Amino acid sequence: MIITFNELRRIKDKLPSGSSQRIADELGIDVASVRNYFGGRHFEEGAPQGVHYEKGPDGGVVTLDDTQILDCAMRILNENK
Repeated sequence: MIITFNELRRIKDKLPSGSSQRIADELGIDVASVRNYFGGRHFEEGAPQGVHYEKGPDGGVVTLDDTQILDCAMRILNENK
């Protein structure tokens, strides 16, 4: 999947408090890995999550190899509508 960096950050910013930990718990991964997925820089703590960045307009383009974290985030957003 391809998404702009700014759109990925907008999704993260809309998530309720504690969502990164909830996503990590549901997927059985480290919370730092979830934060890295959304553009964080905790590489010494979290594992890479198949996210590739290219500079460009609107923050650049992000290619997501696996959308599990994004899918979980979108489900959380839909629960809070």
